[in-house]
Amino acid sequence: MRIGPYTLKNRLIVAPMAGVTDRPFRMLCKRLGAGMAVSEMITSNKALWTTAKTLRRANHDGEVEPISVQIAGADPVQMAEAARLNVEQGAQIIDINMGCPAKKVCNVAAGSALLRDEALVGRILEAVVKAVDVPVTLKTRTGWSREHKTALRVARLAEDCGIAALALHGRTREDMYKGAAEYDTIRAVKQAISIPLIANGDIDSPERARHVLDYTGADAIMIGRAAQGRPWIFREIQHYLDTGETLPPPPVAEIRLLLLEHLDELYGFYGEYSGCRIARKHIAWYTRGLRGSNEFRQAMYQLEDTASQRRAVADYFDRLASDSERLEYVDAMGDTDEALAG
Repeated sequence: MRIGPYTLKNRLIVAPMAGVTDRPFRMLCKRLGAGMAVSEMITSNKALWTTAKTLRRANHDGEVEPISVQIAGADPVQMAEAARLNVEQGAQIIDINMGCPAKKVCNVAAGSALLRDEALVGRILEAVVKAVDVPVTLKTRTGWSREHKTALRVARLAEDCGIAALALHGRTREDMYKGAAEYDTIRAVKQAISIPLIANGDIDSPERARHVLDYTGADAIMIGRAAQGRPWIFREIQHYLDTGETLPPPPVAEIRLLLLEHLDELYGFYGEYSGCRIARKHIAWYTRGLRGSNEFRQAMYQLEDTASQRRAVADYFDRLASDSERLEYVDAMGDTDEALAG
């Protein structure tokens, strides 16, 4: 899998997710087998470029290459400026967001809202490609609604504008994240273009990853929500693609250490107050479905400092280890408190 001059180590890419794919998470996923990770989106609004949030999102210190940064906006000039700024700050690949379905993004005509104006899509793509000398990629959806699927036209437009690779989520903006992703449109787009195509949507297991690659003919797959609390999914998928065999669940001791290291990175990156609060959703994702996890989470949510939070996580996994050597999921995987976990 190549994007411009960069050859990825495999065909597994971490999807950009607002509030999730920060530097600690990207680095962890790469360590556990992802070939590339795309940053959470950075606004093209210049008034926000110097905020603490934007500066953190643009922090790539120590990150494994290639560094891919996603930008979002609806003005071609602003998007071009944002691309140039991020390249100056270390971005090696610029990714354009035309897939986010969130209301706060679509309400300013950005993200997947752009799919209603294909002429504007073309102007943004051309402006960003011309503004920088690094590869520019595009992440989008199959269309605005099921009645208005634009993926084929947008894909051809992207290729004509010089986009280096296209990531396509198998849902429309109208679908949000409901229902099942469909791969027929991704397959049709792959057959219509020559640039690399990355398939995205509901890839939550090694078996599904194999099916999507085979069915769509995609050059790579992009994994988002399935990696939340399970960053080792990338090594599980790669092992299955290589051998056809499924890895056993990881040892409790390994995930205990992994999560504690992740927490330490979050605490260092965000500081005491924000680090403790941002860590809560990650802890919830890591523990969903595990024995006694609901009770553990309700107690953990009340902790107000990083030392107590870290100690509670260590103690919880010590209790799990006393019952089983490997992770055992005993409850529904989606039983976490979604208001706090996602």
